[in-house]
Amino acid sequence: MTDMTENTRDMIDLTSRPETAPAEVSPPAPSNIPTEELDRITADVVDALKTVYDPEIPVDIYELGLIYKVDLDDDRTLHITMTLTAPGCPVAGEMPMWVHDAAVPVDGVEKVKVELVFEPPWTPDRMTDEARLALNML
Repeated sequence: MTDMTENTRDMIDLTSRPETAPAEVSPPAPSNIPTEELDRITADVVDALKTVYDPEIPVDIYELGLIYKVDLDDDRTLHITMTLTAPGCPVAGEMPMWVHDAAVPVDGVEKVKVELVFEPPWTPDRMTDEARLALNML
């Protein structure tokens, strides 16, 4: 995570990440949440997202690159934008709730909203090297 000298709103934007980068932090907007707390919440949210797996793929959804964006508002509403490996995924109706349920217990998060999108479409290029290794794709 980038070093921030002032309190900023935290946003992880994964929509255009390079193959090997696990996350990019978008330019921050002003926030009333202290930087140290934002850093802790960000780490805890990533850890929580890493507990959710696509049942057909033995890799968590974060490493698969299914999480496009995570944004924490000053009112502590966590907005998660995600996709699926394919629009016809058999768990399309369930996975957003799994993501919601994983993020809700994170200390410092008051509310979680999960948005499922299909643009841009997911491709294997969005996976981290860790995911590629786990799937023998390196």
